[in-house]
Amino acid sequence: MDNNQPIGIFDSGIGGTSIWREIHLLLPTEKTIYLADSKNAPYGQKSKEEIVTLSMKNTDFLLKLNCKLIVVACNTATTNAIKELRAKYNVPFIGIEPAIKPAATNSKTQKIGILATQGTLTSELFYNTTQKFHNTKIIEQVGHGLVQLIEDGQINSPEMNQLLHSYLQPMIEEDIDYLVLGCSHYPYLIPQIRKILPDHIHIIDSGEAVAKQTKKILQKTIGFSTSSDVAPLFYTNTNPKVLQEIIGCNYQVIQKEF
Repeated sequence: MDNNQPIGIFDSGIGGTSIWREIHLLLPTEKTIYLADSKNAPYGQKSKEEIVTLSMKNTDFLLKLNCKLIVVACNTATTNAIKELRAKYNVPFIGIEPAIKPAATNSKTQKIGILATQGTLTSELFYNTTQKFHNTKIIEQVGHGLVQLIEDGQINSPEMNQLLHSYLQPMIEEDIDYLVLGCSHYPYLIPQIRKILPDHIHIIDSGEAVAKQTKKILQKTIGFSTSSDVAPLFYTNTNPKVLQEIIGCNYQVIQKEF
């Protein structure tokens, strides 16, 4: 494996760019290739078999571009498919899981909220993780409709605000002091969420932890890039408009069927 090969990152759409930002910030000398499978978003309502098939298709695409490491920047794909991906491919994989441990460990009320997709909340991996924290009450909420609104560029819409109120108010009434965002799309909703939650409730997402794990794996196995070609590439299989708006005009977005 050549240490100058790029890091591949995929998600069921644009949400994983929140993970890409953290990786790019921590590892600015690494070339990254981001794959947005927006045509098949959201993954959260699909069966495990469908999620595994799509995750393998995304991995195949990135490996054809010579990626040295794959970041599964999607909670649903991680919790449903990373075991199968690691078994099939001879390349390091880094997944993203809801950050339950820091929330449960630091909670004073011993009540935390998890906002995630149905695919994540019903997965075996998520169940096994929650079983480690018997002393913490975990209030789970499926974020029906949130990913699709983000993919449609409706982050600040009245419908988004209404959905967030309906999902978060029961958690507030349960006296949570930590809210875990269990989908890589959801960090883009933090400004709206912050307006709804009382100030004492902390919001946690997994982006920084994934970036640190990526650095750790590179350090231990492949090594860091020494190439001067570090310009990120972004691929999408739908209209690139929303992805371009999310990442800014400084980066190239390529629309391609895959």
